[in-house]
Amino acid sequence: MATITAAQVNELRQKTGVGMMDCKKALVACNGDLEAAIEHLRKTGIAKAEKKAGRSATQGIFATLIEGNVGVIVELLCETDFVAKTDVFKQFGADLARKALHDFTDNGDISAKLAEATENELKELIGKIGENMHVRRAARWVSQGQVGSYLHTGVPYGVMVDVEGDCGADLLRDICLHVTAFAPAYITPADIPAEVIAKEREIAAAQMAGKPAAIIDNIVNGKISKWYGEVCLTKQPWINDNKTSLEKVAPKVTVKRFLRWQVGEEI
Repeated sequence: MATITAAQVNELRQKTGVGMMDCKKALVACNGDLEAAIEHLRKTGIAKAEKKAGRSATQGIFATLIEGNVGVIVELLCETDFVAKTDVFKQFGADLARKALHDFTDNGDISAKLAEATENELKELIGKIGENMHVRRAARWVSQGQVGSYLHTGVPYGVMVDVEGDCGADLLRDICLHVTAFAPAYITPADIPAEVIAKEREIAAAQMAGKPAAIIDNIVNGKISKWYGEVCLTKQPWINDNKTSLEKVAPKVTVKRFLRWQVGEEI
């Protein structure tokens, strides 16, 4: 077996754009022959995948899976809406969700771990389909109660909610739908950082310039209360009846956490 030097690995990397470890493996497989290693990388699809890795991927899908009190959601991105709608891409997303649920024990963000664990499979798919793809985000939640999820088509949104208390399947789905439609920033006012509330109070007070000092506090408090109704899940007008709210509809239900992702957002 030929001895593979760092210079050989670096030269192959410069010619193909492939990662160092894959370059070394290719050189070992080809007994140090540079041209044969390039051909090897092309045949396996790795070189093609790496070449496409720099291209923008802002389309994609979400995949979710819930078993018992464990739920996962995965965002898989590609370059075009056409590929995002293909069965092979959707199946890969479903496979990622299954792996995220069964192969990990985490309770929280697993984006980096899942991307690393599925790197080779993703490269194979990139080589097969011909578009850049990547696992952008993934979360795995273990609930003390139950987890619900909802995937919205059209503009793709992925929502996952963790709740405790007396929450039936219909109510859990409605909470997911509400999060999708109303995009709350917080669960309750208690979850809002003090500095954020202070800034809102400052803005509200500035809007009252010229009014008698005796009434400014009451007006500011009223504005803050109204603002809570805009940004807090439990206080927003309820999706099924805008004259009430989640805290009134389901006082025995506690939302512990939620996420609301849109495909490709902030890219």
